[in-house]
Amino acid sequence: MSQQESDREEAKPSTKLWGGRFEQKTDSAVERFTASIHFDRALARFDVRGSIAHARMLHHVGLIAADDERAIVEGLEQIGREIETGAFSFDPALEDIHMNIESRLRDVIGPDIAGRLHTGRSRNDQIATDLSMYLRETAAAAERGIYELRRALTSRAREHLDTVLPGYTHLQRAQPVRLAHHWLAFVEMLGRDAARFGDLRARITQCPLGAGAMAGSTLPLDREHTAAALGFSEPTANSMDSVASRDLALEFLSTAAICMVHLSRISEELVIWSSAEFGFIELSDAYSTGSSLMPQKKNPDVPEIVRGKTGRVIGNLVALLTVMKGLPLTYNRDMQEDKEPIFDSASTLCDALEVTTGAIATLQVNVDAMARAASDAMLLATDLAEALVRLGVPFREAHEAVGRTVAHCVKNDLDLRSLSTQDLRGFHPAFDAPAAELATLDAALEGRSTIGGTARNTVVAALEVAESDNTRRMDELNRQKTSDPTGADPR
Repeated sequence: MSQQESDREEAKPSTKLWGGRFEQKTDSAVERFTASIHFDRALARFDVRGSIAHARMLHHVGLIAADDERAIVEGLEQIGREIETGAFSFDPALEDIHMNIESRLRDVIGPDIAGRLHTGRSRNDQIATDLSMYLRETAAAAERGIYELRRALTSRAREHLDTVLPGYTHLQRAQPVRLAHHWLAFVEMLGRDAARFGDLRARITQCPLGAGAMAGSTLPLDREHTAAALGFSEPTANSMDSVASRDLALEFLSTAAICMVHLSRISEELVIWSSAEFGFIELSDAYSTGSSLMPQKKNPDVPEIVRGKTGRVIGNLVALLTVMKGLPLTYNRDMQEDKEPIFDSASTLCDALEVTTGAIATLQVNVDAMARAASDAMLLATDLAEALVRLGVPFREAHEAVGRTVAHCVKNDLDLRSLSTQDLRGFHPAFDAPAAELATLDAALEGRSTIGGTARNTVVAALEVAESDNTRRMDELNRQKTSDPTGADPR
């Protein structure tokens, strides 16, 4: 090609659908660097829904004719089916999901009618709307996964109401507890995680569509119309905030990170408890793997990977916080970097919830190993001190006396429960009975009957509350899903 032919080629109108300002094609390296279609295709269904609502609103206010509205909606519905069946061809040269769908719409119904769809909107308010719908439905999916895990934990807790093991602080044996009480601790943590996702959904009530690029529109848009059509209660109140903010995304990433930390803590215990040194549980073969070299190994790979992926989800939160921290109002292209962290955290969390639920539901508990560990007499030292408190001894004084008693037993390899009344009086004169009467495993458990304690009746009551709460909230989510069957699967 001659230089003159090359100049003429460069002078041809741009192939960009929004490119009247440009005379040259985008450099191929820039196309690769700025393209987001390889990840934002996850928003395709939401983009189609938003575009249909926008087209209907445009006709509602008289900006497009009824025939144009019908053609646009039918074309978008066809594209939605193509996306759902995998027949849609995504083109990286078209940069993002919005332009891929609009380009296909031009093919389906012609450029003149398709060109009317973008009336009164920008990709800035379009992506904010897509993302809000995605977050709303993905938060609900995470909630469902959390409640499934809580159901598995409460089911196993009811099964092991009378299984006793040591509770730990600093990974040192501390006091005896029921296994049900231990697992209900995670039920409580996960309940707060689910509530945080529910709070997020309750905050995603305002629709950004109609905010335009950043200043609204001179056209007579009916923002309440599109908000209602997309399941929002009202339009966003400030056009600049509508396109400049990603705090809902940050809240999702924060909640996902906190939940993953809780899953990681569960996973850590599954790893430790399944070791030969503890031997408290055995993971199902379905949630374990072997060694490529050592045939005897049964590795807790599933909880280890959950524990490892937690770092990624935490990193995703930090990544978006870092992107947003220095951006002036309003939209900046940096904000394209919000989607990969969101999509990755969503799929990672939902997968982690699923495999953790399966691991908990199928593991075997070694009740005897837990009981042997719980028979450690030193777990009853606090009960011995509290026996003195009931006799009127100040707690600090009682604590010091029992500390000396414990040191004596350790030094002389004695069982704390073997000490007689006379032996105990050598450490404090207020002791009025032998240790075997003052500190027993049953009393240590049943005596802790205050709210939140490990006494059997207290644990049963807490379990019933958790089960009832779980059932109620699962029913609520299922009703919401039935009323809006287009819920997202973030995976």
